[in-house]
Amino acid sequence: MMQLYRVLPVVLSVGLFGCGNSSTQENTNSTGAPVTESKDNFVSNLPDTAPTLKVAMTGDLPPFSFQDDYGNMQGTDVDSIRAIGEEQGFKVEFYKETWQDMFDSVESGQRDLAISGISYKDDRAIRYGLSTPYFFNPATIMYLEGKFDIKGLDDIKGLKAGTLEGSKEEDTLKEMGSSVELASRSTAFLAYQDLIQGNTDVFLYDMPVLQYVAKGYPEHKVTIVPYEAANAPSAQQVILMAKENTKLIKTVNEGIAKLKEKGTFKEIENRWLGEAEPAEKSDSDTNTKQLN
Repeated sequence: MMQLYRVLPVVLSVGLFGCGNSSTQENTNSTGAPVTESKDNFVSNLPDTAPTLKVAMTGDLPPFSFQDDYGNMQGTDVDSIRAIGEEQGFKVEFYKETWQDMFDSVESGQRDLAISGISYKDDRAIRYGLSTPYFFNPATIMYLEGKFDIKGLDDIKGLKAGTLEGSKEEDTLKEMGSSVELASRSTAFLAYQDLIQGNTDVFLYDMPVLQYVAKGYPEHKVTIVPYEAANAPSAQQVILMAKENTKLIKTVNEGIAKLKEKGTFKEIENRWLGEAEPAEKSDSDTNTKQLN
């Protein structure tokens, strides 16, 4: 795990790489020097004749999806969609796209599906084909340790709150109206930097991302407070497909059901994040988690 955290400042910085598919290619690193990509070490057990699906990912959102120094995609969602594919008989090819382009490319048919920390939202369910949930992804509040005593959303009124553009947390903050000052950023890294630099008071985003960030920057002591229970629809992570692609939706859902029964998703979660306490506890001592 510590090896992953040491590279976090690099993988969180958006825009280091161009195309993000799994084929061998030449990229440039953060200094602009060319880097020859090593071949992805994942080996499919499927035959060469198996179909290959085009998968859209942001590639800049650890632990869900990010790229190593050679441009290879890795993360919980990379492992998840590969496991589903192996179970259901399809291979995957990854494409790095911005958050909004990821949705548009699926809707237009350029990509078969998108998976990159996508939470369930009612408007998404109307417009796109969403899978059954496969990962618990509650919204949380992060703030610098000792600066506040925040137990939930009511306690952030009057504060400046940062989050990611287009996220469910941004929707929540907009619904709170003038009681909070909203500062949306294009990447989670920028929103985190705002918090650390004192430009915002709190940072609202998905718990796995904030856990991963906090462990990657242990010099900054923070508190993380989940405010979504396990049974909240918006706390569920889903795979996004075209609304009319009912065959693929069925295939993916079948794979999710099989892997849930096997405990595969829990294994993937533990591999990247380790064991975590349930987020739905109401007691303030357990609901406020120190990560340092």
